[in-house]
Order: sequence, then C-alpha cells, then structure tokens
Amino acid sequence: MLLRLAYLTVTNAFAALRLLPMSDRDKDVEILVLRHQIAILERQLGADTRVRFAPEDRALLAALLTSLPREVLRRLRLLVRPDTVLRWHRDLMKRRHAHICQPKRPGRPPTVRSIRVLILRLVRENPGWGYRRVHGELTTLGIEIAPSTVWEILKEAGLDPAHERASTTWADFLRSQADAMLACDFIETITLSGQRHYVLAAIEHATRRVRVLGTTAHPSANWVIQAIKNLVMDLDDAGCRARFLLRDRDGKFPALMDEVLTEDGIKTVLTGIRMPRMNSIMERWVQSCRHELLDRCLVWNERHLRHCACR
Repeated sequence: MLLRLAYLTVTNAFAALRLLPMSDRDKDVEILVLRHQIAILERQLGADTRVRFAPEDRALLAALLTSLPREVLRRLRLLVRPDTVLRWHRDLMKRRHAHICQPKRPGRPPTVRSIRVLILRLVRENPGWGYRRVHGELTTLGIEIAPSTVWEILKEAGLDPAHERASTTWADFLRSQADAMLACDFIETITLSGQRHYVLAAIEHATRRVRVLGTTAHPSANWVIQAIKNLVMDLDDAGCRARFLLRDRDGKFPALMDEVLTEDGIKTVLTGIRMPRMNSIMERWVQSCRHELLDRCLVWNERHLRHCACR
C-alpha cells in the first residue's frame, strides 16, 4: 500500500513539473537553495542527531531515488546514506511481493468431502483397521493423502483407535449372548419388626422378564435348591432355552445348585470379585426394585413382602 502511494505521489509530482515551466537556471538555483537549507538544518541539529522518517516518507524517497544509479546517489546531499534508500526500496518490494503471494485461505487445503466419506466407510465396515491400514488402502486406490490426515479425520468423527474398536466389551458379549443368558441375585430388606428377609429373583437377558423365585428369612441350601428346581421347570414350560446362569459369589448359593443346573444343560457363570458390572442387568433391576418399591413401601412381614414382590 505504501509503495503504491509513493508511486502515485511521484507520478503526480512529475506531472506537475511538466506543467510548471521552469528553465535550467531556475532548477539549478532551486537545487542550490535546497542543499543550503539541508546544510543549515544539519548544522543546527548536530551530527549526532538522527532524523526520523515516517513510513510514507521512506516510501516516497525510495520511489524517487531508486531509479538513479548508485554513483549519482552518492553525489546527492541526502539526510540518509544511499544504501539506506536502496534498503527501503527492497523492503517495499518484499512487502508488495508478500501481499501478492499471500494465499486466500491460510493453512493446508481441506480434504475433499468424498475422501472423508470413503475413510469413515472403510473404518466402519472394517473395525480392525487403523489409520495406517486405511492410508495403505487409499494409496492402493491412487488417493494421495497423509497418514496424519486420516488420523485427524477419524479423531474428528469420534472413532476410537483400532485396538479399542476391535475389542469386545463385556456389554457387547452379554448383548450377543442374550438369548441364552439368565441372571439371578438376592435382594435383602428389613420388615417393620426388624427381621431381615431375602428375595431370590432371576431375569432373562433377552426379554428382561423377571421371575421372583421366593422370599424367606432363612435362605438355607435346601430352600435355594428347591427354588432353582422350580425355575428350571418354569423355563421348560415356557420353552426358554437358557444355557448360562450368571450369578455372584454369594455364600447363600450352595454348590449343589450348580449340579442341578448342569443336569438341565445350564452352566453357571460366576462374576468377578467385586465386579457388579458383570451382572449389570440384574443389579440394575435390583436397584430399581429398591428405589421404586422397597424404599416407598412399609413391609409388615414375609407374606406382605411376597405379595409386593410378586406384583
């Protein structure tokens, strides 16, 4: 901008000189007067005083004097050295070149939308592929793209790394085996008389159907085994083809219970120690039963508890 302004000013100045009639003698006299004035200013200011030029002044001097040879510049009486004037001109040209060559949009160009869609499709159809594998497949198709760009596209889409996408979580396992899974657990509550009672319930993972097997104040081994036998008969009558029963390591479950289930083709699966999330579906129902029933109802006795649980 400064260079353009300087050139416009110089052009207007030369045009004004062509319109103003002056003889060579008048021009020489004007030059001598200007030199003498500069000498007076230098004498008054002193040799150590440095003259400050505004950016527009530098642009004007650089535009006027840059066309003259260096030998001519050295003979002129200037407030700055000829090399300084030439440096000003070089700086102006650099700024002009930088302004012209400046890209319209800073940074790297965006990736084509069709390539983004193709990358996301490859990853969704092949969960085990990482960004390196996707980059190799794109290279085979003749698409030139950096591996880091593939990684950024996957990150922006919220896709996990390949080893996390390919791994099977416990929730995925339970969901895939829902038709063959059962879960059971005890619910503990206290009646108004202060007596502790237990409710044994089982839930089908596929249908979320809850079967209350019974309530008791003394969950002995015989009582639990009889409740499990009743469960097996109910499953046979309903045509349920359960193959696994998921339960925790509670001591109220006797070892003979597993043998009873094995005879009917149901294998017992124990959850990990202090890992309630492995039996999350049953634990979630137990929590709902506590919050929505037992915490809102005053249980008088075992009969009342059995009535509330069966409803």
